[in-house]
Amino acid sequence: MMESDWRALMTTVMVCDDAPLTREVMMRRIGTLPGVTRVTGAASGEELLAKFAAETPALTLTDLRMPGIGGLEAVRRLLALRPNAQVMMMTLAEDVDGIARALTYGAKGYVMKDSTREELAVALAPFIGEAMPRGAIGLHHGGVVANLTTRELEVLRGMSQGKSNAEIGAELYLTEDTIKTHARRLFRKLDASDRAHAVALAYRSGLIS
Repeated sequence: MMESDWRALMTTVMVCDDAPLTREVMMRRIGTLPGVTRVTGAASGEELLAKFAAETPALTLTDLRMPGIGGLEAVRRLLALRPNAQVMMMTLAEDVDGIARALTYGAKGYVMKDSTREELAVALAPFIGEAMPRGAIGLHHGGVVANLTTRELEVLRGMSQGKSNAEIGAELYLTEDTIKTHARRLFRKLDASDRAHAVALAYRSGLIS
């Protein structure tokens, strides 16, 4: 079997971080997850872009902030060329502005760098072809699914697409004031401070994709 055929049978995850220790720890944790058969690393946005075509990972995780071509710019360039690539961001703190920008570029969400193996298993399960661990639904969604109404989810999806309250209202045949009311309610239920925070939390929890 040729190497290209062999790799096609594997579920590869790429981890990009300029801090060697962080990169190695994340690679080691992810490498133990069900469904992951290979983990490769990149130390910069430049290396991520250079290696992606050869590695064709099922999922790429990259740090938000790095010297040179940072994670945000690398994601923007990668998804402009390969819109079907599955990318998630990594961060030590909930960088709301950075995460929101990454989501507008097409990133699927984010994970914390100090996530446990179990938390990573839940967050990455949709991308590595394995069912979630037993009991993971509550952890993955944090109980939010049962609390948000269908209308609130529709408003949240509109926000994730960058639409204004007026645009969401026109699409749902509701007034802008009604959309604002739904927005305030979903912010409260998600414990989100604003739109960007709500969208970031929704992607992270799997409410929207």
